[in-house]
Amino acid sequence: MTILYGMRTACVVVFMTLYLVAVAPVFILHAIITKSPDLLYRVALAGVRASIRLAGIRLRAEGADAIPTGVCVFVANHASNVDPPVIVAAIPRRVAVLAKKQVFRIPIFAAALRAADFIPVDRAVPEAAAAAVDQAVGRLRAGVSYLVFPEGSRSVDGRLRAFKKGSFVMAIEAGAAVVPVSIAGTQRTMKKGEHFIRPGEVVVRFGPAVDAAEYSMERRAELLARVRAEVAAGLPEEQRPLETSANPAGG
Repeated sequence: MTILYGMRTACVVVFMTLYLVAVAPVFILHAIITKSPDLLYRVALAGVRASIRLAGIRLRAEGADAIPTGVCVFVANHASNVDPPVIVAAIPRRVAVLAKKQVFRIPIFAAALRAADFIPVDRAVPEAAAAAVDQAVGRLRAGVSYLVFPEGSRSVDGRLRAFKKGSFVMAIEAGAAVVPVSIAGTQRTMKKGEHFIRPGEVVVRFGPAVDAAEYSMERRAELLARVRAEVAAGLPEEQRPLETSANPAGG
């Protein structure tokens, strides 16, 4: 079975590479000329959804009808490399991502990400991470919604880990709604450390939004704890945190 999974994964990689090389340059140029990434995003999203189907992932979204109409910060758990494309495909609007800087190493891919308002984050350098948050605040105020993974890195066992505060600082400063997102099943589809994708069902649950404008910066830990509890509540038992404290050892 591992060989079959590897072959399927190779097909996905080849498809996305060809899609990127053939399609991205034209629409990146269009985004630069028009100063609007909307068409680039729609074309990229079509490729992402096609790759998800090609990988054998059955995506089911729940609670999307309750997402506020305004600018949002989507806060999700993170257990797999499959998480970003699956969540982006489930969100019924254009959304940008705060992503680790390594994702921006491929020139054409990096140009497409930047054109779509994606922001690289270097969590190893506090000053760089703070600058990324400041940049995101500016884009949120300009009307761009963001997806963030406040755990900072993928969970080894799929269980929810502690959240870092940066996502909630930017939500409070921008006065944005925070939407808890619970993603279940990706820890089986592609575990941390694996290089192939297994077919299977993935469920993305959107929890009740929390208005960050109701919180001061001094109360950011309260906002964090509330959102983390909502994310945990939307996960199956096998992915919920084992600890009882609100956010153990969080940054």
